[in-house]
Parts: sequence; structure tokens; C-alpha cells
Amino acid sequence: MNRKKQADLIQQMSDRELTIQLILTQLIILSLAGIGSFFLFDSFREWIVLFQFSWSELLWFGLLPALIVLLIDFALLYSLPKRFYDDGGINIKVFRQRSYLSIIGLTLLIAFSEEMLFRGVVHTEFGYIIASVLFAVMHIRYLDKIVLLVSVLFVSFFIGYMYEQTGSLVVTITAHFLIDFVLAVWIRMGKWGSREQV
Repeated sequence: MNRKKQADLIQQMSDRELTIQLILTQLIILSLAGIGSFFLFDSFREWIVLFQFSWSELLWFGLLPALIVLLIDFALLYSLPKRFYDDGGINIKVFRQRSYLSIIGLTLLIAFSEEMLFRGVVHTEFGYIIASVLFAVMHIRYLDKIVLLVSVLFVSFFIGYMYEQTGSLVVTITAHFLIDFVLAVWIRMGKWGSREQV
């Protein structure tokens, strides 16, 4: 399915249907993480180790990188023509009418499930490059939008590097959550689509 068809399908869905689809998708990703760890990890203890962190790591490798990514995103968003950041209105449909509490829950679920699979299982077992590329490929709707594709590749490799440095899922989940949450709130506030088309 191409990006236009996917965007059209999502625009036809009700908020409830869209929410159910998003949650189901994330639960599938989380299930894949569980199944992958069952076959690839020696014990549950390997998961426990991945959740260890220090507050300085959380600051330097979680919060600070999230702020850097957001600054780059906002700089590009407000300097490039709007069409470069147009994903077919999918993100606007997902977040524009959502409550702030729902945004917190959804972006936390997304960050948790995707980091569990891509950093916790794939990165841990198959390495930095494979995990980062697979994470970017998962965002298939961006393949024909070069700015969005480069952006998701950069974020994937950047967060993967934070995981390389810390070995902590708490750090990567925090960075992932903050990036998604701030951008979702920006959309919810009506700021994302507020610029004139260039």
C-alpha cells in the first residue's frame, strides 16, 4: 500500500478506530519483543539488566539528545517548505483531536514497545546498524519523503548510539517518548499545520 492510500484509509477511520489500530500495532510490536527475547535471551534477567540506569546517563543520553532532535526537527519544520514534512496528514489525524492524557499514554506505549523490540531485542542480539535500519524501515510511509526518511534514520541511529553508550532501555525510552510527546503536543496545539504552504 502506498503512502497516499494509507493516508486516505486513516482519514476515513474514526478516532476510536484509529486508537484501536495504533494500540494493536504497538501490542504486536511488544509481543514480537517478548517472543524474540524468549528465543534469543538466556533468561529474564537479561531484561532486568537493560533497565538499569544512572541519573547522569538519563540526563546526558536521554534528555539532552531528545532536546537536540527536537531542535533540529523544529528548525527544519520552520525552514523547509511544508510539503517536505507532509506525511499525508496521518500524524495530524492521530494527534490533533486527542486529549493530552491520551497523548501521554499513546506516546509512552509507542516509545516503550518500539524500544523493547528494536533496542532491547534486535540491537542487543544483532547490533546497532541492523536495529537502526529496521527501525527506520518500519516507518515505510516515509520512503518517498526524503526529509522524513532522513529524519527517522537520524533519530534511529542517534537513539541507537545512546543505547550503545549506556546499554539502558530507560534512557532510550525516555528520549523516544520525549521526542514523540513534544511533537504530538505541537500537533495537538495546532502548530504543525499552521504555516503557509511554501
